[in-house]
Amino acid sequence: MIARADLSLSLQFADAHLRAVLPRHKVQRWLCAALDAPAEITVRLVGDDEGRALNRDFRGKDYATNVLTFDYETAPVVVADLVLATGVVQREAAELGLPVADHVAHLLVHGALHAQGHEHEDDDKATAMEALESAILARLGLHDPYAP
Repeated sequence: MIARADLSLSLQFADAHLRAVLPRHKVQRWLCAALDAPAEITVRLVGDDEGRALNRDFRGKDYATNVLTFDYETAPVVVADLVLATGVVQREAAELGLPVADHVAHLLVHGALHAQGHEHEDDDKATAMEALESAILARLGLHDPYAP
């Protein structure tokens, strides 16, 4: 976990629906819990249309997804953009019975791990990444998204 001073955070609300539940200090705390190195991260909350366009244009998948990670550098400083589609995030939180902020915390941890090179493309990598996410969220006092 890095100190807050080691994170340069830009928090952008293209879609303001979640502004009230995502104060900067919380977003910073969640990201710092998942980072092992100094970082420059932009978190951008967008509507589903923008999220869909980004997912289509950069991943070839024509739907809005909850979080997209654009990682540019991993050392010596992690440089990344994390984009969350607010409609998807709100629907998922409701389906999971979680406060939206808790679900966002999980997605930011997930995205920050991707920005540092963690992947879940095969079962072994997925198991390792999920265990790491669960441990970080436990330290933050948040729900384990992978618990039965």
